[in-house]
Amino acid sequence: MRKSLLILIVALSLFSIAQAQIIRKPIPDKLIVLTFDDAVLSHYTDVAPLLKKYKFGGTFFIAEFLKPSFSDKTLYMSWEQIGKLNKMGFEIANHTQNHTHVNKLKHDQLVNELAYIEQKAKGVKVKKPMVSFAYPGYDTHPGAIEVLKEKGYQFARIGGALAYNPEKDHPYLIPSFSTSGNNSKDIYAAFNQAKDGKIVVLTVHGVPDEAHPWVNTPLNLFEGYLKYLHDNHFTVIALRDLKKYINVENALKTIQPDFRQTK
Repeated sequence: MRKSLLILIVALSLFSIAQAQIIRKPIPDKLIVLTFDDAVLSHYTDVAPLLKKYKFGGTFFIAEFLKPSFSDKTLYMSWEQIGKLNKMGFEIANHTQNHTHVNKLKHDQLVNELAYIEQKAKGVKVKKPMVSFAYPGYDTHPGAIEVLKEKGYQFARIGGALAYNPEKDHPYLIPSFSTSGNNSKDIYAAFNQAKDGKIVVLTVHGVPDEAHPWVNTPLNLFEGYLKYLHDNHFTVIALRDLKKYINVENALKTIQPDFRQTK
């Protein structure tokens, strides 16, 4: 009995040490990550100026859509504009070449989809290697985890409408809350979950989104979110900035991927 108890105590102690090694420095309350999907034009014309106004960080996940066509620059940013977002200090990140769901891709296909965006970004002087990925449609697959690891990505975002717990959630399965339409009640409630070591990540599409109106966020509502975060002294960062708080290497080794809440 005593031997079993001793083994349990040692196991719990080792687990506590491993968990502590995941956290690089204490995570402050009111920590928010803003992410923006799909490279729609309003990210450049409306979102970026507002982020600069409030001195907030943000991550822009880039994909080139087939429908409606990415060539329609009344709907989507040009790569030149994406390069300018990078120069402004925002994170440019990977959302696959054509917004292809990873559960429909084989290993080499996903590698190629990621490489395409990486090369296009390099062409507009995004110098640093991409470290963040967002799953199109929030669909995940164990094979994608392996590809992200092979290519050196540090973070990958899903849906789930949950706060991110770095001690439990795998870095390649970071949950987020999606703004869509007028779900402001849900979003303001989500902000209040950014405490006790948990981080709130938002997924935002177009502000507005003429290419994908079913995920539109009205401009006045979005600015209301930013003003609330500013006035209530939240810290707002890009996804890549989580490395200031999280030892990604230890998290990847310690936490097992859990696919039960990935939408």
